[in-house]
Amino acid sequence: MPTSSPTESAARKRCFAPVVDERTRVLILGSLPGDASLAVQEYYGNRQNKFWALMSDVLGVDLVALDYPARLRTLLAHRVGLWDVVAEAERKGSLDSGIRNHSGNDLSTLAESLPDLTMIAFNGGTASRLGRRQLEVRANRYRLLDLPSSSPAYTLHYAKKHASWTLLRDALL
Repeated sequence: MPTSSPTESAARKRCFAPVVDERTRVLILGSLPGDASLAVQEYYGNRQNKFWALMSDVLGVDLVALDYPARLRTLLAHRVGLWDVVAEAERKGSLDSGIRNHSGNDLSTLAESLPDLTMIAFNGGTASRLGRRQLEVRANRYRLLDLPSSSPAYTLHYAKKHASWTLLRDALL
């Protein structure tokens, strides 16, 4: 029986630490950083990912033009936090469909630690499916919003993604 070579096997990948503070009102949850993001150690580090452009439109601030630390500071100043539903998983490549043997982040504990949290938004279908399952008991405490994935793998036209993402504005007022 042939064995997989190291290049064919799925590597174990880990998420980043949450980006939140005590003023976080909206928490955006992705699934698990892709390879490009892991390589640069940045949320949504794949330059083809539309997350920063979408959030620029939501907040009215050009996040794309800022360096990464300034992007995170700007999100926090606008009361937006980031994290991922999956703490770690095996995955070959970057597609969510490749996630195997995952362990979830403790979303409930994080949410409980954020006194101003009113909305949890899921960036894509996998984040929503896994995140809603993890938050099932406490889901009624927050408005849950499913967003079309900002990933380049999800080929929905930008204008349609934008229309959904602008719903975040209501929770930030």
